[in-house]
Amino acid sequence: HSPDRRRHHLGPAGRAVRCGPSGVTTTDPVEEIAHATSVAVGTAGLLVIGPSGSGKSSLALALMSLGARLIADDRTVLRRKDDMLWASAPDRIRGRIEARGVGILAAEPCLSAPLRLIVDMGQTETLRLPPERWRQIAGITLPCLHKCEGPHFHMAIWQYMKAGRIL
Repeated sequence: HSPDRRRHHLGPAGRAVRCGPSGVTTTDPVEEIAHATSVAVGTAGLLVIGPSGSGKSSLALALMSLGARLIADDRTVLRRKDDMLWASAPDRIRGRIEARGVGILAAEPCLSAPLRLIVDMGQTETLRLPPERWRQIAGITLPCLHKCEGPHFHMAIWQYMKAGRIL
């Protein structure tokens, strides 16, 4: 059977539940397509969400200039597998990223990666040392950062993806 596909900004993903052998409840992986851009830093995925024009692709391009690989631009397929949320690209847009004022660019794609972090470009961080924030998608809770104004933001995200956050 084909997976249930939903397209929405980033609401909670549903899961198809059925009774398995011995009455054990199991969940079939369900995909949703999020209005989001995603990149991989090493083997870890970053999901960038926010409204159109908020800088999702720009952040991805900045991270790609440091060595990140594009997973998907503008539409990201999210799929829960085991206890992780995986990101991949719809076939039609794999290996393509929009650069405003330049055009659609080719990029070596990362086929999929488990997500480690979400960045919400629709929210602006105003605190110097913000509290930890979390977002849940398909029952998986991931850390979530808000957009930070300043030229260091993409470098800070790169370092977070490489080594994590202490405080």
